[in-house]
Amino acid sequence: MSEPMKTLLAPDRNPSLEKYLARGGYASYPELFKRTPKEIVELVIASGLRGRGGAAFPTGKKWSFIPEKSLRPKYVVCNADEGEPGTFKDREILEGNPHLLIEGMVAAGYSIGSHQGYIYIRGEFYAGYLRCLEAVNEARANGYLGKNIGGKFDFDIVVHRGAGAYICGEETALLDSLEGRRGQPRLKPPFPAVEGLYRGPTIVNNVETFTDVPVLLINGLEWYKSFGCPNSFGPKLFAISGNVLKPGVYELPLGTSLKELIFTRAGGLPKGRTLKAVIPGGSSTSLLTPDKIDIPINYDSVAKAGSALGSAGIIVIDDSNCMVMTAKILSEFYHHESCGKCTPCREGLSWIEKIYHRLESGEGQAKDVPLLLDLCDQIGGNTFCPLADGAIPIVRDTIENFPGEYEAHIAGNYCHHEA
Repeated sequence: MSEPMKTLLAPDRNPSLEKYLARGGYASYPELFKRTPKEIVELVIASGLRGRGGAAFPTGKKWSFIPEKSLRPKYVVCNADEGEPGTFKDREILEGNPHLLIEGMVAAGYSIGSHQGYIYIRGEFYAGYLRCLEAVNEARANGYLGKNIGGKFDFDIVVHRGAGAYICGEETALLDSLEGRRGQPRLKPPFPAVEGLYRGPTIVNNVETFTDVPVLLINGLEWYKSFGCPNSFGPKLFAISGNVLKPGVYELPLGTSLKELIFTRAGGLPKGRTLKAVIPGGSSTSLLTPDKIDIPINYDSVAKAGSALGSAGIIVIDDSNCMVMTAKILSEFYHHESCGKCTPCREGLSWIEKIYHRLESGEGQAKDVPLLLDLCDQIGGNTFCPLADGAIPIVRDTIENFPGEYEAHIAGNYCHHEA
């Protein structure tokens, strides 16, 4: 099977409408407008496209939840608040191929009967913000956005900068922030498809999810499903970082071997190092030990191995790393990013961070490991949103797979690792 077309990643770092059109940009519009909105939704359902942001919910199914008739306006919202440690593939699209995102959002708007879209972009992504803003203005000035697109549809986009809060990657917290309030998760139901932005029916999708739709329209269902495997179709962007020689973003079919990606595509580990663990889907997913990495990277295989594909942010960890320190760093991140709305997250993550500081400062106690596991039990499944649930795997997994390192810290010997 051939490699996917290089449609998601632009060939240069200075995108423009002229270059995008030369590469076949906005060619999906004729295919889009010759179909009815219902037919577009059915096509996306048939493609098997699953959300590329982490939850992997079927995209077409999500779109089908939007009511055909509504007393309130409908909205299309792009979640470009990419804050998951180890994940940076959406940033590449925002900076290198923003017109493809616009094209995908127009298709989404047409399919659900929405005339207004928002790109909620992480505040730190300033280069991406400027390029998206420029692309929106170019598209509007040339008839690809705004009034009477393709002679039959009105749709416009506002680019909105967030203020750098990880919690706003959660869709309902994002909507609160977009409305001008403090970004905190909402109680669900109602779900955004019923009552979302400004209480109107809303679809919220990840950047990469939207960019798959024009690719599907242009190349067709058969082409799209020729990549990947059952329940995991299409091309996919993988962000790989950590202890590899060639970190970066790779566009490959779903189902590509994780081992191949690490040791062939990304160049393998630094000389003299051995693999210790891999986090396959961003920092909130369970780590895989070396004996579990000879698997295809798709939703089912990674889940069967005991983790999740998540955002496809692959973090490679070699034997120069202390796993207690790794867990400490990520625990600090999740505690810092907690919005504080619910007690298990606010207080539980604070205690986990304190225990790791104690372990790393040479003051660890025998009760610390059982206490960490008890805190994970108290937190898991008891919060408004998945943030705290995402903080638990690194704690449990490092304790289960590397107990000797915790024992060394408690004994006051620490681990022999490089700074």
